[in-house]
Amino acid sequence: MAPKDYPQTPDGRYFVASGKLWRCSDPRLTPAGRKALTSNLMAARRKVKEVQNNEAKLRAARRQVNAAKEALGERGPVWWDDGAPDETMTAPQDSSYAGWWASLSDEERKKGYAGPKKKG
Repeated sequence: MAPKDYPQTPDGRYFVASGKLWRCSDPRLTPAGRKALTSNLMAARRKVKEVQNNEAKLRAARRQVNAAKEALGERGPVWWDDGAPDETMTAPQDSSYAGWWASLSDEERKKGYAGPKKKG
């Protein structure tokens, strides 16, 4: 599942943000499972912010973030089974999605260069 407003590849594997491909969550997750895992991820991210001055706690919190992202399918082994490689963090124009990327309007591609939304 791609965050809102970012271009998503036709196969649903990636969305584009900050000019790079980022893996979407595994679509086979149930809505309840995805919600629980996302809640775990958000809690782990909050923990990272809280423990910035304690290196041991920071490493542990970052491991929790990574574990949550792996459980969501956003990191670790890919969730698809057709042998396609993981192209996470590749610029879309330098990937197997280059044709799709070129076919998007300038406005759509511009959305793919936006970074994460800042709260505040």
